[in-house]
Amino acid sequence: MSTGRVSVLRYVVVEDCGAIINPAIVDGQVAGGVVQGIGAVLLERSAYAADGQFRSGTLMDYLLPTSTDVPVIEIHHLESPPRDDVPFRGVGEGGAIGAPAALTNAIEDALAPFGVTVREQHLPPSRILELCGLV
Repeated sequence: MSTGRVSVLRYVVVEDCGAIINPAIVDGQVAGGVVQGIGAVLLERSAYAADGQFRSGTLMDYLLPTSTDVPVIEIHHLESPPRDDVPFRGVGEGGAIGAPAALTNAIEDALAPFGVTVREQHLPPSRILELCGLV
């Protein structure tokens, strides 16, 4: 806890995109969405100056997740038949949409002994330490 660094030990996804034609592509889409969601919480931040100038213009300022930032992602599939009202379904979006909520809730649960309530998405180590009152 002294560093504020979050380690994701396990991440499980269950996705239903209908009939899977190419499992490798589908798994890649799901994993990519999850990595994007994890990065959105732990690393990425779009910063602007008071005059509106974008301050995160390079990868030195806007951090993206690498293989050391994400766990092995367990992916399980459901394959339900198409419905008349939803003939096509996407894949991958669920990871990008669900991961930030899942991760921020997991962080809030882990910080419960400190009485922390998480109401924001950007949670780098410095913010974790601030929330816990350690800086």
